[in-house]
Amino acid sequence: MPGPEAAASRTFTVALDGPAAAGKGTIGRALAARLGLAYLDTGLLYRAVGARTAAGEDPFAAARTLSPEDLRRPDLRSAEAGQAASAVAALPEVRAALLDFQRSFARRPGGAVLDGRDIGTVVCPEAEVKLFVTASDAVRARRRWQELRAASPDLAEAEVLADLRARDARDSARAAAPLRPAEDAQVLDTSELSIEEAVARAAAAVAAALR
Repeated sequence: MPGPEAAASRTFTVALDGPAAAGKGTIGRALAARLGLAYLDTGLLYRAVGARTAAGEDPFAAARTLSPEDLRRPDLRSAEAGQAASAVAALPEVRAALLDFQRSFARRPGGAVLDGRDIGTVVCPEAEVKLFVTASDAVRARRRWQELRAASPDLAEAEVLADLRARDARDSARAAAPLRPAEDAQVLDTSELSIEEAVARAAAAVAAALR
């Protein structure tokens, strides 16, 4: 496939959307490293806003004043931060406050990979590559439970599954930028794929777009 210089020689955006624990973050980081592109996990923006909102701040004010330090908080990968992120992500004013930053990042010189829930549909509908990364509920719950159980040894896998399904329902039903595949997105189901296989399939989609 084309090397990193081929992708980095022009503005080029890879949009990865999908539900929690489907693998889009892992794929996004690996793909960006392989192609020499910038990478943004847009979910961290909403997790950081959610964390500040949970601490008592107005969500719109938190979104407008988000700083790089906010994105380095050690608690942003917790289950609580994920639920808070889903709640503030349903607020149109929060999404609007974060939209310009995401769009600017997506079209930066040299190219970028972004993962989230509305990259291909709202943030960057002109993205050259759009992938909707998904997996079965059971597989996603197992992955997330394995991530969280070191810090929360009493956490039950069934509880994680219930939380994921509740978040999926909320993200898909919200009026502002609901979770759904873009009409021209390729669906990548990672349920039965290793990390290496999933990244290879994503890289093949990028290579086809670069040709």
